[in-house]
Amino acid sequence: MIELDPRSTVPPYDQVRTQITEMVEARVLAPGHRLPPIRQLAGDLGVSASTIARAYRELEQDGLIETKGRHGTVVAESAPRLDESARRRRLVEAAAVYVRTARHAGADLDGALAEVRAAFVGSGVPEPGGSGESRGARQGTGVGLRDT
Repeated sequence: MIELDPRSTVPPYDQVRTQITEMVEARVLAPGHRLPPIRQLAGDLGVSASTIARAYRELEQDGLIETKGRHGTVVAESAPRLDESARRRRLVEAAAVYVRTARHAGADLDGALAEVRAAFVGSGVPEPGGSGESRGARQGTGVGLRDT
């Protein structure tokens, strides 16, 4: 699921671009995976269509997505992927940040793991090799990215 942080100093188009890039590189979004239309994603996120158009344009320039006219925008067949060691390194870094945050908040291991499990299940991001439909898309609770 794509989420914008309104408190962030990072512009919304860059937040969208970064999140899609990370999902493509981590193989969460496979080649051929269809992205939401610009207007739909803009409406879901509460931003202007030009914000999403800019993110998509930059992703296309980077070779991550392809726009196929009336057939929509899809993850490019030639989109770069993180190798396994880079994926693991990114996951370890994110886990370390979460552990520091959880400890600071006074969470124990079981509580922290329960929060991770809940966030993972409720993320709305399709699992690699899954149906391609996010939980959020099925429930109408988030921005789902669906397969073609």
